[in-house]
Amino acid sequence: MDATLRTSIIDLLLPWAESIPDSIAVRTPPGPDRVSLTQRRFLGEIGAARDRCRAAGLAPGDRTVLIAPSCPEFLIEFLGAHAAGLAVVAVNPLSTARELGYILEDSEALRLVAHPAMAEAGQIAADESGIGFETLSLVGDEGPSIALGDDGVADFDRVDFEWDALAALLYTSGTTGKPKGAMLSLGNFIATTDIVKEMTQTTPEDRNATGLPLFHVFGLADMALPALSAGAPLTLFPRWDPQAFVDTLAEDEVSIISGVPTMWMSVLTNATAVETPRLRLISSGGAAIAGEVIRKVESRFSAPVAEGYGLTETAGLGTFNPLFGTRKIGSVGLPTPGFEVKVIDVDGATLSAGEVGEVVLRGPAVMLGYWKKPEATAEVLDDEGWFRTGDLGKLDDDGYLFIVDRIKDLIIHGGYNVYPREVEEVLYEIPGVAQASVVGTPDEKYGQQVTAVIARTPGSDLDAAEVERVARENLAAYKIPRIIEFLDELPKGPSGKILKREIVRMYTQGT
Repeated sequence: MDATLRTSIIDLLLPWAESIPDSIAVRTPPGPDRVSLTQRRFLGEIGAARDRCRAAGLAPGDRTVLIAPSCPEFLIEFLGAHAAGLAVVAVNPLSTARELGYILEDSEALRLVAHPAMAEAGQIAADESGIGFETLSLVGDEGPSIALGDDGVADFDRVDFEWDALAALLYTSGTTGKPKGAMLSLGNFIATTDIVKEMTQTTPEDRNATGLPLFHVFGLADMALPALSAGAPLTLFPRWDPQAFVDTLAEDEVSIISGVPTMWMSVLTNATAVETPRLRLISSGGAAIAGEVIRKVESRFSAPVAEGYGLTETAGLGTFNPLFGTRKIGSVGLPTPGFEVKVIDVDGATLSAGEVGEVVLRGPAVMLGYWKKPEATAEVLDDEGWFRTGDLGKLDDDGYLFIVDRIKDLIIHGGYNVYPREVEEVLYEIPGVAQASVVGTPDEKYGQQVTAVIARTPGSDLDAAEVERVARENLAAYKIPRIIEFLDELPKGPSGKILKREIVRMYTQGT
């Protein structure tokens, strides 16, 4: 089917419900409580979720917030809401009620659905916002199954989307202001799914597994949907356990896995090796992965590690080290199919190979823009469709991209994005804080560690324990500063602006 003729993400799933209805679509990890959903059962559960959206009074175009770990229920609710014509706002399950309150207000969502195991903050935020709240319906071995007609065609009612219609809001941010909702369309999801399948050559004969969070674009758009669209069984890990993950690679005969560098490092450190003869691809993203880690992982599994580069605003796509071709360690690869990549100077002129400048991307997975923020959209997305990443990089003579540094002060901690301004706003609410700056400092395990540097008000006896206590009450766990330092005065430039790079330098010397 022509990509532009598909009017729903559901169109990616229907062929498998018709051709291999009793094969596995998605499952939980091996064990006594394992749940495995066939293609027909999976679509049946999606239909039930669609009906719950409609029963809640939601209409096509409305927004619904989803809070869940990486489990079949996440995909069922996401796709069920999509079938009802809704735009899904997928958020981090670690978010506090404060953080969720902002997202609910900004997205104008009418409903929040949370997994029962992580519903407390969502319940509080929904109540305070005056919107509907529900807990996810957990699936078991028995449940609804889609009907197939006498002609073998799946009977599934779903709303048709326009190609550029909003399908999801994924919140992200730079270093200023509150998080922004990146608007991803039906076309973004369809294009991303097709591109990833092309790059990885995924088929129903493959077996996929991941512990990536599905609220993140990498886990959802670049891993889960391509696997489901290819008819390949997908094993999801709601909690990261490196030994259980490795054992599953053998038991489920997994051929494709995806994750972030901290996952691969934990596997090397904490998991006993097992035989994984079917493993053919290890996809890594979310943060830069060290060359030595790549070499160790490839030696452990006898499978290639292919690193890629993308952002939430580009549905996780941009470049990818080719699986079937030359992979350059240290590079994030070549442009993905349908994408263009260039490096520009401060005036927007295209730079030659080897010259460092800002990386810009153009392709079918680039977002529609930021939700209700036309000015912020115009700053990063021009009329020709080029997206300014805010990252510094260079292209070599073969067209491979190398990320050099970040223009933004974004911190990437274990694959999660941490936005300093958001943390700083919480710090400034603490009595005794006169000045505060949050930066990322190098960390062998997490890539970067969230570091807070504070100047106290005169006479204050504020200590690190109090700072951590307040941060823990108001921020998700991965945003809490783990390094807290105090100075008499923070370094500033001539204009009075706090010099973050100087702070980074001060606390990374000798590392």
